[in-house]
Amino acid sequence: MYALIYDDPDRGEPAKMVISVHGTRKEADQALLRRRCELERPVWECHTRIVWTDKAVSGGEKIHRTEFTDWKNGEKIPEGELHSDED
Repeated sequence: MYALIYDDPDRGEPAKMVISVHGTRKEADQALLRRRCELERPVWECHTRIVWTDKAVSGGEKIHRTEFTDWKNGEKIPEGELHSDED
C-alpha cells in the first residue's frame, strides 16, 4: 500500500509517522496535494512524502524506515523532469 508519511527533518529518528494510507499512487498524490493546500505551503515545506510498504499500517502509526521504500517493486519510476520550466 502507499502511505503518506511525515518525513521530519530529524534524521536520527528511524520511525516516521503515517499520515494516511492509499491503494494507488494516484490517490496518494491527490492526498499529498490536499495536504499541501491545507498547510498552504510548497510540498518541500510540508515534510511529507509518499512511500510504498507491504506492512499493514494505519494513519497515526509509526513505521520504521526499513519497512518502506520510495517506489513499489516493479513500478515505473519517472525519469527527469515531469514538466518543462519553459512557457
